[in-house]
Amino acid sequence: MPCVHKRRSGARREWDDFLTSGPNSRVMGLLEDKRRARVFYKYLSKVYDTINPFIWNEQMRAEAVGMLDIDEGDRVLDVGCGTGFGTEALLEHTRNVHALDQSVHQMEKAWAKLGKHEPVSFYRGDAERLPFADDSFDVVWSSGSIEYWPDPVATLRDMRRVVKPGGQVLVVGPNDPDSTLLGKLADAIMLFYDRAEADRMFREAGYVDVEHREMGPSYNPEVAITTVARAPTEK
Repeated sequence: MPCVHKRRSGARREWDDFLTSGPNSRVMGLLEDKRRARVFYKYLSKVYDTINPFIWNEQMRAEAVGMLDIDEGDRVLDVGCGTGFGTEALLEHTRNVHALDQSVHQMEKAWAKLGKHEPVSFYRGDAERLPFADDSFDVVWSSGSIEYWPDPVATLRDMRRVVKPGGQVLVVGPNDPDSTLLGKLADAIMLFYDRAEADRMFREAGYVDVEHREMGPSYNPEVAITTVARAPTEK
């Protein structure tokens, strides 16, 4: 008998490709491949705002924003804005907020909450190749994005490029689990790192005045690591 192949649905095809495709020239986490990350967020966006508070909540967000010196009228960029959770907090300090993400599905959720054009200027783009001129922003913020960057140091350099001399850059990412087994599992999915690695990345990217702080919900108070640093006053 001839072999009969069942035709895969579009969604099934996407997930099959998600699990089997991607570059193998270097060891990267599953979601550090941009195409996989886009497919992942196409589906996660449907429930993102429901599950996000369990690992990145309003109290953590307020603590992170408190590490920044944002003046009214400062031009602020949110890199990897997702559904706009961090963007909302930035709007409490300045109305000159710009937000970028590569996932249109995530941004659609942000548009539903904040509007597509006002008060935030949204851009679809890549964190590694920011579509902005040098020295465009007073502050650059990024929460829950670094774990998907294939080359974090290069991306941090580009963020330094678009922030003004002496301006602050803040990044929130996942803290490296203490368990060796959990650490290996985590690294197989995306980038996890500790204070020492955060310090290395930021200093290699050319920042000064680097400060780190672990934070998290009460049941896991060190689940995230927040780093704030300044671009040198002379580039």
